[in-house]
Amino acid sequence: SITEETVELLEPYLDMEDYNLETAKKVCGNVAGLCSWTQAMVYFYGINKEVLPLKANLALQEGRLAAAQMELNSAQNQLDEKQKELDEVQAMYDAAMKEKQALLDDAEACRRKMNNATALIEGLGGEKLRWTASSKNFQNQIINLVGNVLLATGFLSYSGPFNQEYRNLLLQLWKKEMDNSKIPYSKNLNLIGMLVDNATVGEWNLQGLPNDDLSIQNGIIVTKASRYPLLIDPQGQGKIWIKNKEKNNGLQVTAMNHKFFRSHI
Repeated sequence: SITEETVELLEPYLDMEDYNLETAKKVCGNVAGLCSWTQAMVYFYGINKEVLPLKANLALQEGRLAAAQMELNSAQNQLDEKQKELDEVQAMYDAAMKEKQALLDDAEACRRKMNNATALIEGLGGEKLRWTASSKNFQNQIINLVGNVLLATGFLSYSGPFNQEYRNLLLQLWKKEMDNSKIPYSKNLNLIGMLVDNATVGEWNLQGLPNDDLSIQNGIIVTKASRYPLLIDPQGQGKIWIKNKEKNNGLQVTAMNHKFFRSHI
């Protein structure tokens, strides 16, 4: 209830030299308390006059702070919602990028396979002529197989005792008979190549068999014929070859003048 008018009315008294607690105590102790109280109220009025606007401003600012806090909370909620949406979109983006990378990897693998296939096709394209010739050759071999086998079996069965010249003559006679009977056979038939491979011939040569056609034919007859061969071998080449070839098979060698043969004569 203190007003500015009341304070102005008190100012003349407050300005007096003897308006203080010490002087008042000399006059009357009860009045001294009242004097001190009036001074305190005037001082309080001056302080409160400065504080009230600050309080009002504080209340205003607190109201603004509350409003700002509400806006902040609302913005934070929106931010949380947007962050959630962003996380979902980021997850979708990551999944899409992963799928994209997988597709790129598949495409690259497919591209490599296509390049390899193209290179293979181009490389195999050059083999077309050879394959065509080989296919035709195989077809001819199938057609001529019966006649070729007939010549090979005739060679194994009947040409053993004869020399190279007579063996060739036998083949020519057999081919003539097959022509008359319209039995197909290969005109350029190589009996050695048909009956034995090069690796086996090479092994025979290492074992001591000569490399000429007659010796190789004899080796074929010895190994392929169903009957036991009789070797007429004045130079001893066949004997050396047989010993080396059968050395690891427990071969036993004897002669007609061995004691086991003589005891039965």
